[in-house]
Amino acid sequence: MEPIKIVFLGTGNAVPTKKRNHTAILLSYKNENILVDCGEGTQRQFKIAEISPSKLTKILITHFHGDHVLGLPGLFQTLAMTEYQKTLEIYGPKGTSSFITSLERLFKTKISLSVKEVTGKFFENEEFFLQAAEMSHGTPNIAFAFVIKDKLRLDRRKLEKLKLPNSPLLRELQQGKDITFNNKRIKSSQVSYLEKGRKVTFILDTLPNKNAIELAKNSDLLICEASFSKEDEAQAKEHLHLTAEQAADIAKKAKVNQLILTHISQRYEHFPEIIEKEAKKVFKNVSLVKDLDILEI
Repeated sequence: MEPIKIVFLGTGNAVPTKKRNHTAILLSYKNENILVDCGEGTQRQFKIAEISPSKLTKILITHFHGDHVLGLPGLFQTLAMTEYQKTLEIYGPKGTSSFITSLERLFKTKISLSVKEVTGKFFENEEFFLQAAEMSHGTPNIAFAFVIKDKLRLDRRKLEKLKLPNSPLLRELQQGKDITFNNKRIKSSQVSYLEKGRKVTFILDTLPNKNAIELAKNSDLLICEASFSKEDEAQAKEHLHLTAEQAADIAKKAKVNQLILTHISQRYEHFPEIIEKEAKKVFKNVSLVKDLDILEI
């Protein structure tokens, strides 16, 4: 099973700190390298993580607040200077097209871009699909889910036992079709097993809402903002953000396997553990990440 690798390039809030840069999360799966948001300084974080931004295939933008997008002009410039050859796919909420057009005009972007404003399922191939859902943050804002599909796998030992050759017959079996070989009927179920897909959901900057729970439903991994502690819940509501407890409540109601907390306010710079502890009172399998942490599932 090919792993999904996630690198947390930035885990901070609106104001960066010595320990936390602005939000940016890189998801890598096979040949896909998908960047979720691109706060100021993201291209430097790529350097520190020893990852080439030229490998990027897609950028998912949740919304246009500075701590989520101010790294885009610099990233585009770096890609142009390194002669980026691909067409970079950019997906975001309503207003993304005009926003990117403005950046291109101001900074003379010289790379090929494909820009789409999305909701619902907006990308799909044989292996995975991407979904978006509107959030509640006082501005056009979406969350994203990356979903690897269930796949029927063939048991090589059983194939060898039946002396099945490497031929188009194997593809039929993998498609769930029964075949006939040497005058013998072979059912797909005899030689195959279901490899369950995986789901990673990204929820950044929002008030609690039903869409968040629905999008995150049954995720293997939920990466969620937890900007404030319960003690500062009034401020969280004022600034349209989640507390750690509210993030954990989404995870619990969505029945996710693991919760990762990010987008931490500078006010908790010296005692971030309060965020993790509050979340664990509601949902046990939770971790608080820091810049440049790497996770594989």
